[in-house]
Amino acid sequence: MAEKGAEGAAEPSLTAAEKQLLRRRQELDYWKRNAARLRSRNRLTGLAIGAFVVGMFSYTILSVRQERIMEEMDDEARIHIIRGPRTGANS
Repeated sequence: MAEKGAEGAAEPSLTAAEKQLLRRRQELDYWKRNAARLRSRNRLTGLAIGAFVVGMFSYTILSVRQERIMEEMDDEARIHIIRGPRTGANS
């Protein structure tokens, strides 16, 4: 039985095990040829997900900080409303 190197067409005389082995070799060759491209895509996807997570976290922290500041401003406004306006008579 002669091997078919790079042709990819299997002879009809190959057994099922030999066909499976040939398919696995072709698949392995495909992954070896495209490994660098897949790695770069995986890195890009990882960076994009990481940037999204960091952005979401930063946005959340910033909005909580602003909420605290707004609460402090609301507390100050309540105090001023309770005291009333400052005029020459009540200062």
